[in-house]
Amino acid sequence: MNEIDVSGLLRELRQTAAAAGGEMRGAPIQPGQDFISVLKESVEAVNRQQALAETQAQSFAMGDPQVSLAEVMVSVQKAGIAFQALTQVRNKMVAAYQEIMSMQM
Repeated sequence: MNEIDVSGLLRELRQTAAAAGGEMRGAPIQPGQDFISVLKESVEAVNRQQALAETQAQSFAMGDPQVSLAEVMVSVQKAGIAFQALTQVRNKMVAAYQEIMSMQM
């Protein structure tokens, strides 16, 4: 029987975000921890990273001397990697759901 390793999925998401310098660092995932709240926290962290990248890009485009092109590019890449990681988690969850729904009872 295939089981969904929720802790593994979330750990992978956090490791990817940490490697990208994202904000998704947190306490280790404990058994029985509320999955919805952890997932919501992860989505909000990705959203914050994307908002930061957009704000920096707008500041650079408006000629703010305190924002360099390198900072903007790094921020945009971090946001992209965080979003890709979140998308992969979503894809794995959808695949697991489809597999569960196709099981015969």
